[in-house]
Amino acid sequence: MVGPSGCGKTTALRIIAGFYRPDIGSVKFDNTEMSGTASYKRNTGMVFQNYALWPHMNVYENIAFGLRIRKVGGADRIQRVRRVLDIVKMREYSERFPNQLSGGQQQRVALARALVIEPSVLLLDEPLSNLDAKLRIEMRSEIRRIQRELSITTIYVTHDQAEALAIADRIAVLNVGRVSQVGSPREIYQYPESAFVAGFMGEPNILAGEIEIINKEAGLARIRTEGNLVLEGRLPSDFSAYAAGDRVSCFIRPEAILGNEQSPQRFQVKVMEASYQGQTDHYVFELPNGCLLRAIRFNPIGAPVLPGETMTLQLPPEKIMVLKQ
Repeated sequence: MVGPSGCGKTTALRIIAGFYRPDIGSVKFDNTEMSGTASYKRNTGMVFQNYALWPHMNVYENIAFGLRIRKVGGADRIQRVRRVLDIVKMREYSERFPNQLSGGQQQRVALARALVIEPSVLLLDEPLSNLDAKLRIEMRSEIRRIQRELSITTIYVTHDQAEALAIADRIAVLNVGRVSQVGSPREIYQYPESAFVAGFMGEPNILAGEIEIINKEAGLARIRTEGNLVLEGRLPSDFSAYAAGDRVSCFIRPEAILGNEQSPQRFQVKVMEASYQGQTDHYVFELPNGCLLRAIRFNPIGAPVLPGETMTLQLPPEKIMVLKQ
């Protein structure tokens, strides 16, 4: 579940866990109604944003705590704790206390504590938000590996779009308490169903305009944007509600601009900014209508285009998403 701060992600997660009672609707695990079931009877494992480790217990005791509460016997408890310690690669740190661990290690302990009870559903509430950027990337791969290894249904809450795209099988995009769209990462990113989803997932260029003509057979629309620039772009799969005269937004991904496609839709642009960032070149172009367009070129080879220079930019219609404002 992904969405901006305050959209209801954590509230939804806590309803699933049984910490909050929903005003309407239901919560079902394997078609079994859980709304009236206490949280401790739902067999969910939850990893909180701040990890919530017991400071007076070492790693082993923190992980074993849930099993003690469930009165799991000694030999079985030891075996299960050792197994999850191996899964999260923390066996050698079992005698250490939380204040002796790094942020990434604490995150692994919190994950192990949730996994050791063998939950029906694993709930993760922004578990990587306290880690630095490089460690977040490493840990999200670890979480994905563990989830696949154990085959546990996992609901992962984050406001980080890249994290959601990298880790999810399905994404639910939330906005002001409502689900805007559910789909695979590729569907959500490449085929958004609303202007909110298109704008939230990634950082697209946005040009406002008005539909002039709709080509129903091709699923395309001709848009006259501000500054009298005419663009052709693709409509969503269900465009029955779109008509000439509608106000729309054209969404153009920065990474979709500098491709090798040959398109009849070409524009002379001026390079306003150019920034080399190792794996990528970042540009800002000025369109004929005065609007600025951000672009990214991956694996740049050869001489860059410099500020002040002009070039021909090709914008294939299929790379421009047209959505109602």
